[in-house]
Amino acid sequence: MLPTTASLPSLPEIIDGLPNISGWESEVLDTVNHDRTVFLPRTNISLDNIKATFAIALHMHQPTIPAGANGELISNLQYMFEHPGEGDNHNAGPFAWCYSRMGEFIPELVNQGCNPRIMLDYSGNLLWGLQQMGRKDILDNLKRITCDSTYQPYVEWLGTMWGHAVVPSTPIPDIKLHILAWQHHFAAIFGWEALARVKGFSPPEMHLPNHPDTLFEFIKALKECGYRWLLVQEHSVETLTGEGLKEKHLPHRLVARNSQGETISITALIKTQGSDTKLVAQMQPYYEAKSLSRFKPPAIVSQIGDGENGGVMMNEFPNAFKQAWHQITPDSDVVGVTGTEYLELIAAAGFGTDDYIPCQPVGQHLIWERVSPRDATPNTVENTIAQLRQENPQFHMEGASWTNHISWVEGYENVLAPMNELSSLFHQKINTLSEEDRSEPFTRSSDYRQALLYNFLLQTSCFRYWGQGTWTEYAKTIYERGKNLM
Repeated sequence: MLPTTASLPSLPEIIDGLPNISGWESEVLDTVNHDRTVFLPRTNISLDNIKATFAIALHMHQPTIPAGANGELISNLQYMFEHPGEGDNHNAGPFAWCYSRMGEFIPELVNQGCNPRIMLDYSGNLLWGLQQMGRKDILDNLKRITCDSTYQPYVEWLGTMWGHAVVPSTPIPDIKLHILAWQHHFAAIFGWEALARVKGFSPPEMHLPNHPDTLFEFIKALKECGYRWLLVQEHSVETLTGEGLKEKHLPHRLVARNSQGETISITALIKTQGSDTKLVAQMQPYYEAKSLSRFKPPAIVSQIGDGENGGVMMNEFPNAFKQAWHQITPDSDVVGVTGTEYLELIAAAGFGTDDYIPCQPVGQHLIWERVSPRDATPNTVENTIAQLRQENPQFHMEGASWTNHISWVEGYENVLAPMNELSSLFHQKINTLSEEDRSEPFTRSSDYRQALLYNFLLQTSCFRYWGQGTWTEYAKTIYERGKNLM
């Protein structure tokens, strides 16, 4: 059984016009920190005759922008609906349909006798935007497959950073705040019991930190927030001896060592390389799994792609998705799974975390072959990183993502400097608020929630992904408003 949640308060979804992203942190942490199985008690899959498995995830995001009629914070999706003649804004309707349609596809397939699986990754920005727009139809569709016991076993939600912040360039003190805020917001929308089942994590842009201290704090925060595993991009990790992964279809143990020699690890499922959205839209993971040899435990082909972006996802995915599940029969030796379901199934078969292949972020072998863990200090690590950069201009500690041709740092000083300053001001404000005499947690105050929200919004990756111009101007506006709030 999952933790008892009946005694927990029913959380308001919106407070003072803002998403409920803070105030009940202790209840959230009590709910997510448990070691009970989540999918195993109800799974209808047995590994006895299974050759291989596959898991697919859909990533959904729309940024929050200061572009309402009077400069209010609105979802970019709302802006698309209100300005259909700009760019590809005519796709607003299809995008909204994509955010909702799993709530129809899963029940349809289950009622037809199929055994589908899907993992969902929705940013906090998007969930709030749907609330702001009054899109109860979309949220109700999602609640149906999340909370209805008939359909819940076929769907797994993945946690993420609330504001779609790429982890390597997010101020370290804010990493855990993003993780916790998403859990908080999710519980407010879908309930405590649903939150207790969220055990996998999807980093925005598949961006994995490779700086030793950032990675360590990221994994530490994930584990403190009850996560058991995360999805990582194949080319963003290496073996402990600095080579590419050889067994990418088996679970790995992502090892992090910080500049003081401390180590921590978490399970990683490997997202294979390729054109992500096209591969998911055409259900390539299923067909790749069919081509694999039999392993013990059965291999898993993991893939994630944007759930709404591009014609292939909008138009080809529905038929390909349904066709694949109709092909899989009770006698098939390849089945679909969710990440947590797969890990619980192989654990029940005797394959535990100690058996997982160790790996680390790409580039770290070059550091640790020069710095002995017992001699590690912040100075020795930073000096080694500086030496490596001098020897090889291609070496960097910005992390790796599924958009490796784009730097999330270079050329964006006009966003990063204000972002770091606002974060610093936010943490100064926290200290002030925490010292006030009050009868309830200071994180439940509107002042805190509003300051936290602006801090998150400025860290949204879109303000760098979309280049200089309108998007950096949005960032400037958010920074100025946030600074005034602080």
